[in-house]
Amino acid sequence: MPTPTVILHNGTSLQCDANPQIYPCLSIALACWNSSSNCFGLIYDVQNHSGLGIIPAEYCNTTICPLGRYNQGWFDYTPSLPGNALYESIFALLLISQIILGIRYKTWGFSLGMTLGLILEVTGYIGRIELHFNPFKKSAFLTYLVPLTMGPAFLSAAIYLCLSRIVVLYGEKLSRFSPRTYTITFISCDIFSLVLQAIGGGMASTANTKSSLDTGTHIMVAGLSFQVASLILFIGLCVDFAMAVRKAGIDNSVSKVCRTKLFISFLWALGLATIAIFIRSVFRVAELSKGFHGPLDNQEGTYMVLEGVMILIASISLTTFHPGVCFQGHWDSANFRLAGKGKTVVGDDATPGSTSEMDNIGKQAAVAETEH
Repeated sequence: MPTPTVILHNGTSLQCDANPQIYPCLSIALACWNSSSNCFGLIYDVQNHSGLGIIPAEYCNTTICPLGRYNQGWFDYTPSLPGNALYESIFALLLISQIILGIRYKTWGFSLGMTLGLILEVTGYIGRIELHFNPFKKSAFLTYLVPLTMGPAFLSAAIYLCLSRIVVLYGEKLSRFSPRTYTITFISCDIFSLVLQAIGGGMASTANTKSSLDTGTHIMVAGLSFQVASLILFIGLCVDFAMAVRKAGIDNSVSKVCRTKLFISFLWALGLATIAIFIRSVFRVAELSKGFHGPLDNQEGTYMVLEGVMILIASISLTTFHPGVCFQGHWDSANFRLAGKGKTVVGDDATPGSTSEMDNIGKQAAVAETEH
């Protein structure tokens, strides 16, 4: 039996037994048996001069396997090193900023969601950087896929926690639902979405066949679809509340902080972040539903804009206009769980827990009692 020979696409010949990392070929060799390299990436039996199939992805590298010809790689392109490294660096800086701001202003729930989301973003782009060097590596692909799919759900949770406090500041009477209802409803939706994405990601991580990998991906798509539906409901209720506030106008029963430019800027930033995450989530549903070699999955430019840029917009908005800063000391007092415990924010001159605030509350209660 002749010693199998690996003939690379550039014409270089290598002995199989001298290069076991390429493929444990035994009597099988890799070959490009014509100048056009049509067999590049195929298994070829030198002895019998017959093709035996496609090289398994785990034995591929960019030297012996083509990208896009036989779907051996996870992409039909090599992920950009500069682009993904830039995103990874920015998300890392945002992560550090969120941790510092969270500790400084004690916005624990909001900061937990942002921190977990940004950790996943950093991890995901590390996976894409690794895929630049080896687009056939499954572990690198999963390091990219699962974190970047799940990360924005944690950012959404941070956004959801802001709505209940906004309602408290403007007045619960203007809202269709209580702050507690908003929080419980949307956090529950987010948890359900994350559970589906985690199950799908777990199945994808342990998949040994393409069909099981596809099943895991479809479950992740279901989680993303539920996230999109939750965001639509959230946006609708936010618009409804904003219209109610606009119709009622701003009077002395509304916290003074709501009238500041800083707080209004925060509201715009929150809206921008929500829309950005929504656009990204719709894109990921469309992308993953077509499979890993679908038309959207293999357009890095589209991905870098509709995934990367959208989440960057959301993260930068929520860091630049951090609620700990923009609530101007009222983040804790706007917690709906503290309502009725001396920390409701009312009146022009009231400050959280101050005597003037208690006087305002007492006066309002006295007036209400007199009227009845």
